[in-house]
Amino acid sequence: MSNIEHANFPRAGFIRRLGAIVYDLLLAVAVYMVAGAIGFGLFTALTSSGLIGMQDYEHVSDLLNGTPVYKGVYQLWITLCVAAFYVAFWSRGGQTLGMRAWRLKIQHPNGQSLSVVTASARLVWSLLGIGNLWILINGDKLALQDMMTRSEVVVLSKEANQMRNWRGV
Repeated sequence: MSNIEHANFPRAGFIRRLGAIVYDLLLAVAVYMVAGAIGFGLFTALTSSGLIGMQDYEHVSDLLNGTPVYKGVYQLWITLCVAAFYVAFWSRGGQTLGMRAWRLKIQHPNGQSLSVVTASARLVWSLLGIGNLWILINGDKLALQDMMTRSEVVVLSKEANQMRNWRGV
């Protein structure tokens, strides 16, 4: 989806991005906790039904943490849920809730929204947020993930931010 009106907004600086990151980190922790609870519930159901044996463990949590395969699948599940949080918001309107609070939007320079593939690549290139430090080194207000995905984070006007709903319309 392209929004040509958003093509001319200024790029966001480091401090504004940091504010949105802190806000979104709280949301990501909540997603992590919910995904962990769902994953643990499913694992408990599988052990209760006998599909997964308890081996020599007394508690389900000991089995989950003491078996590398189960622990790896569990951690992968949680990681994918948190990643899906960011990718879904970035590809459906360009704003997470924290970005909306700080009036930020991720887009291509022409105002076009990111695809799921581009949003996923952006997540990888962000290096867990460390890629934003690149803004402090250069003067064009582009982070590592911006340069690698040919995208930018812009500061929307109050009016433009209020007109957007969660789907980016």
